[in-house]
Amino acid sequence: MLLFPCLSGSDGMRGCSPPLDIISEDAMELDLVIDPEVALKACQEVLQNVKLLKVEEEPELLEKCSPQRLLPNGTSSAAAKQSLLLRLFESKLFDVSMAISYLYKSKEPGVQAYIGNRLFSFSDDDVDFHLPQLLNMYVHMDEDMGDAIRPYVVHRCRQSIAFSLQTAWLLGAYSSDMHISTQRHSRGTKLRKLILSDELKPHSRHAVELSPAPDSQIIPADAYLSPSKRTHQRSKSDATHCTSLATSLKRTASNPKVERGYDEPLRLTPQREFIKSLMGIGKRLATLPTKEQKTKQLTSELLVLNHKLPARVWLPTAAFDHHVVRVPHTQAVVLNSKDKAPYIIYVEVLECGSFETSAIPVRIHETRIRSARSADNLLPECVGITAEQRAGSFSTVPNYDNDDEAWAVDDIGELQVELPEGHTSSSDNISQFSVDSITSTESKEPIFIAAGDIRRRLSENLAHTPTTFRKDPEDPSAVALKEPWQEKVRRIREGSPYGHLPNWRLLSVIVKCGDDLRQELLAFQVLSQLQSIWEQERVPLWIKPYKILVMSSDSGMIEPVLNAVSLHQVRKQSQLSLLDYFLQEHGSYTTEAFLTAQRNFVESCAGYSLICYLLQVKDRHNGNILLDSEGHIIHIDFGFILSSSPRNLGFETSAFKLTSEFVDVMGGLDGDMFNYYKVLMLQGLIAARKHMEKVVQIVEIMQQGSHLPCFHGSSTIRYLKERFHMSLTEEQLQVLVEQMVDGSMRSITTKLYDGFQYFTNGIM
Repeated sequence: MLLFPCLSGSDGMRGCSPPLDIISEDAMELDLVIDPEVALKACQEVLQNVKLLKVEEEPELLEKCSPQRLLPNGTSSAAAKQSLLLRLFESKLFDVSMAISYLYKSKEPGVQAYIGNRLFSFSDDDVDFHLPQLLNMYVHMDEDMGDAIRPYVVHRCRQSIAFSLQTAWLLGAYSSDMHISTQRHSRGTKLRKLILSDELKPHSRHAVELSPAPDSQIIPADAYLSPSKRTHQRSKSDATHCTSLATSLKRTASNPKVERGYDEPLRLTPQREFIKSLMGIGKRLATLPTKEQKTKQLTSELLVLNHKLPARVWLPTAAFDHHVVRVPHTQAVVLNSKDKAPYIIYVEVLECGSFETSAIPVRIHETRIRSARSADNLLPECVGITAEQRAGSFSTVPNYDNDDEAWAVDDIGELQVELPEGHTSSSDNISQFSVDSITSTESKEPIFIAAGDIRRRLSENLAHTPTTFRKDPEDPSAVALKEPWQEKVRRIREGSPYGHLPNWRLLSVIVKCGDDLRQELLAFQVLSQLQSIWEQERVPLWIKPYKILVMSSDSGMIEPVLNAVSLHQVRKQSQLSLLDYFLQEHGSYTTEAFLTAQRNFVESCAGYSLICYLLQVKDRHNGNILLDSEGHIIHIDFGFILSSSPRNLGFETSAFKLTSEFVDVMGGLDGDMFNYYKVLMLQGLIAARKHMEKVVQIVEIMQQGSHLPCFHGSSTIRYLKERFHMSLTEEQLQVLVEQMVDGSMRSITTKLYDGFQYFTNGIM
């Protein structure tokens, strides 16, 4: 069955309109909204034009290329190839990965235009994964490529604030590789300015007008009161404070069209100002000499930042819509870095139906939440206050031509907010009410467990409770990262004025300034693609791709890995070998907890061994390898991959890092789990090479026009393909895996590099 029914015959094409120029015309001159239906019709016309490409030169081919007849032996190879290409484009196998590949490789404008319009038929998530490739092609390839990609990007920018900002950030980052004289007038720079000028709002209110948030998203007034206080009388001073807050803002909550924000010039501004504030904090922290000073500065800056929340701002690394309501300033910590000052923050959010349309929650003062209140006295003016009403909340940043100007330290300035009297930190404001203490009364089917199993598991749990880390002034992040995530969520929720709300969630993010995260983003894409391949091929390898948000060529955000600490922190805090630490955390060799953790370690170690080999990941010291609470290892920091290495010395020569400590956890060289590790390596490599093109195209497209160090030299892609060993049999691959494992275990350079890191940076 054809994907486009009107392509089955020439008669069907008479109704296929409008022409392609409706889609490809400059977006600033359009009077119509680009929608998928129009794009689909344009696709059909382009595809028909491609079909007739050879027919115009050789009319006799028209009958021969019809679906009812096979191509005779005398037909030209070009026409045969074109026919096969059309069948592929019309098939269900033509996914977004294949579309991106053909878009990059095709030199035919008609094919490029068709594929560009086919983007409308794929899901947003599928296209978003390949957005870096699309935008890099838009910035660095020819005009026909730009014309093919632009309509889709413009259409999505009209529909989504989040997509608009992500696109603008990536365009700025990838345009930075261009020469300064051409960068200012490039396609990428022009489109970025167009997006940030907020001219890509929907053309008419009727096209995007949304109804008010559903009742499920409107939180009743009494929801903002402490559950144990909702029937108590609220003090007059609280009501007066709420009245003054509401009357000082322009009330628009009753008008959903205004609250939508598309009619306001500040559609993108609140989020830009929020991100700019976080980046400014990181830049100022980098100027301070000691960890202690950085920590104090971070705490005080976040305390001031809190007085602009809640607002219509969100964390772009999250997978659900929400509004940021509070940043517990005492929980933030500065991470280990020799020259920079990356930091991790924990962010309280309220999940909502849409961050663009749902009402902004009312601000609840920490010093007032425990006072006696009454829902009857909570004035209507305090319900449904929007971000636009909160005029001081991230809404005063001017438009900038580039991110370097937008994030300059001098431009950010200090937030002029007077702290309320009696303000206390979240750690001093612990609620007597715990959501976790509520028990469910729902009936459940009885589950019978042997008494012996219960006693054994209770004994194991009591005897081997996970340890905590002690406070270290030189490494304040160790304690914070070691704390179990669920315990952290419970503790912060109890101390939060918003914690009793049912849609309260806790998120975390790492903010980095002064580092180019484009290579990290590339590594994330490759890891995600390999993870998908191994799941598809049912190979039980375990890896953890973490989200990367590139905001410029020297700043961005990273999704933290939860419940994980570095091997350096493990060794420094415990003073134990890796195996002894496993025994301390998970119990003796025969316990269920230890055996599960050991299997997790093996499956993750095999996965990352292949990742390190295929991508040639370097700088593998123990500060860049994490260990989570379930026994998995997770490699982080992909700043040196493919053709780059620390100081370009090429010192680490082994295929991957496999130390004797790793082998000990697996049970030794003669253990079953070590053999399992090698089997997984072989299975993973066989599965990966079956889908080599999906992995290689991600890297190859990003090499276009790039000055990233990972693309140094002209042979990067050729060497990457060679590491998949397409010409080897499975028996030869098995020998190769054995050789790589043996060589990595015996590698003297791995031991020397670990020693170098210990003596120069104190990394154990």
